[in-house]
Amino acid sequence: MKLRIGILTAPEIRWERGERNGKPTFVLHDVRIGIGFHWDRRQTQEFAGELSILRNPNGTQTAVNTVDLEDYITSVISSEMSADSPLELLKAHAVISRSWAVRQCTVRSAPSALFESGCHVGFDLCADDHCQRYEGLRPVHRRAEEAVEATRGQVLTYEGGLCDTRFYKCCGGRTEVFATCWEDRDVPYLQSVECPYCGRAVGRLRRGDKAMLDCLQSYDRETLDCHDWQVTYTADELQRVLLEKTGIDFGPIQALRPLKRGASGRICLLEIVGEKRTERIGKELKIRRALSRTCLYSSWFDVEQADGAFTLRGHGWGHGVGLCQLGAAEMALEGASAQDILTFYYPGAEISSSFSSCDI
Repeated sequence: MKLRIGILTAPEIRWERGERNGKPTFVLHDVRIGIGFHWDRRQTQEFAGELSILRNPNGTQTAVNTVDLEDYITSVISSEMSADSPLELLKAHAVISRSWAVRQCTVRSAPSALFESGCHVGFDLCADDHCQRYEGLRPVHRRAEEAVEATRGQVLTYEGGLCDTRFYKCCGGRTEVFATCWEDRDVPYLQSVECPYCGRAVGRLRRGDKAMLDCLQSYDRETLDCHDWQVTYTADELQRVLLEKTGIDFGPIQALRPLKRGASGRICLLEIVGEKRTERIGKELKIRRALSRTCLYSSWFDVEQADGAFTLRGHGWGHGVGLCQLGAAEMALEGASAQDILTFYYPGAEISSSFSSCDI
């Protein structure tokens, strides 16, 4: 199975030919990663496979890499976490990343269930966190290749259907249900489970534990406060942030009122009360984007208002649905198998040896 991955859109694509292990590659410059998040930055990246340049109606260009599915998965699991992670974590991630990619490339009848704004045009998946991190050849080494080979063709299924295997960095102590973040429907294998593991993982990180640090990309190591965090704004600062991110002038902010929470505590409907205007926003990602110049770690927070300031005290990094990457890393370091990890975060789901026979 071949995938078309949209890596970079720019006024002009800067690229050059390369070579690795006697095979041709291509190098892209100024690839933006973490778009809209706190780790937003640019990299030079090298890729195998084919390169094509799409010319878009707005005058920009998009670099598209056509690559074999298993090569794509090898890079993804090395980019989302690190190829120095425990083998069982990498195997578990290979199964869910393969499941997610195949599902997204197959289900075209309901694009709203796949992406916030529908399917990509001209390619199957993008290379950033909107889909799955795909940073080419740089982060890959033998352990990731071993994990992909050991799970080749394996996907996660539920009652014969291919699972929608969501994942994120840190749940903060409890995972969330699907409906809190996306469509109002129950997904049996995406339920809320108490997770003691990511708290222990963050404890390791704060102590400088090498085994846990090795599970993360260097830029993810900058975020060691992701399990429990806080952000404070004055009313004027919050007004400016909301105007910048939503385009709405609320006037001086008077209150932030959580109206609806999911099973973990993540807010999926928030009322913003200003002197000029009151609005309700949701779901969780819109809330996270509205309340930060980049993006809040999560929508699981409580609001404390005192002396004209708003303090958001929160938990977790990401939407919280499905696999908690830091929790899974801790499980693997404690001796859990890939099967144990998948069973814990996707209750009732099973590993299938081939996606060709799965119902989508």
